[in-house]
Amino acid sequence: MQPSLFPETLTVSQLTFRIRKLLEDDPELQDVWVAGEISNLSRPASGHVYFTLKDKNASLRCVMWKTDVLRTRPNLQEGAAVEVHGRIAVYEPQGQYQLVANLIQAKGEGALFQEFLRLKAMLEAEGLFDPERKRPIPELPRRIGIVTSSTGAALRDMLNTIRRRLPIAEVILAPSPVQGVEAPPALVNAIQFLNYQLPDVILLARGGGSIEDLWAFNDERVVRAVAASKVPVISGVGHETDFTLCDFAADLRAPTPTAAAELATQTTLDDLQLQITNYQSRLFDLISNLLADHRALTSSLAARLKYVSPERLIQSEFQRLDELFRRALSAVTHRIQLQSASVDGMSKRLDALNPAGILSRGYAIVTRREDGKVVGKISDARGEMNVRVSDGEFEVIPKRQS
Repeated sequence: MQPSLFPETLTVSQLTFRIRKLLEDDPELQDVWVAGEISNLSRPASGHVYFTLKDKNASLRCVMWKTDVLRTRPNLQEGAAVEVHGRIAVYEPQGQYQLVANLIQAKGEGALFQEFLRLKAMLEAEGLFDPERKRPIPELPRRIGIVTSSTGAALRDMLNTIRRRLPIAEVILAPSPVQGVEAPPALVNAIQFLNYQLPDVILLARGGGSIEDLWAFNDERVVRAVAASKVPVISGVGHETDFTLCDFAADLRAPTPTAAAELATQTTLDDLQLQITNYQSRLFDLISNLLADHRALTSSLAARLKYVSPERLIQSEFQRLDELFRRALSAVTHRIQLQSASVDGMSKRLDALNPAGILSRGYAIVTRREDGKVVGKISDARGEMNVRVSDGEFEVIPKRQS
């Protein structure tokens, strides 16, 4: 085909779109690592980050959107040698191609990351990260061990958190360097020292930093010491987005050192005071119910005891005795009344036969004075005689017969 004498004329937008399509359709350019130095670093209020990546022969405009900045929290400085991962895109308004970054790490961190993955796979295959190995963190630790730098801000933050949440807990510090070549053996010694002290939980912590700064916590010796610890370990290394191999080996991972101290003090002093108040209330209710039950039981036993107690038997016998006495008294009284009536009848009959009763009707009784014999006929009358009438006696001498 011969070329057209009048080739197609493209607008700037059309040409820029074609270039953009060519670049963005290339899979190798959509997943690329670029090394260089940072320059022209800009952090506008939008939260996005703009910079230029350059070497001695060329430069490349770069942008990292806010979502990736918040996710990775890159440590960016002018002149820093870095490795940037991202994709090539075209900014059409200015006709410029640029690298849209999603990960930025210090130069050399790529090799460290590969070593991280290698160690992780090896230790994971040995079972050091198995969930079944994880032990529960005690809810109320009496002694808390801390492995961290004695001069770092992480220690101050953890101590403040423990003092605020659970001031009654004893803290045992095993200070250790947290970065550099001397850090791994020192961290191992600190963990082993605390295992002899036997706290209830160990906090392994340090502040944030680059992968190189945190590499001591990826050291195989330190990871194995964490996994072999007799005491449960909480790992609080770096920031929320930082992960180390110690995080996987520990019994619990915390996003920050402060969060590690909070997880170690799940039960705070306020919680304890509330529990004590609840226990007091429950104990009071239990004692009140127990006393009420015992009162009811005592009342029931006392009521039953009344029916079988000697006192009740004595009272019953007293009552029975009183009843017998009353009945005996009534019988005696009735008997006396009958006898009295009989006596009265006999008395009346005797009164009717009593000579004294005859005297009241005008009769008199004459007796001889010498022998008291009643004079019933004239032949009995002789000598002095007494005459008894109703109101007394007087003497008489019988008249001599001529």
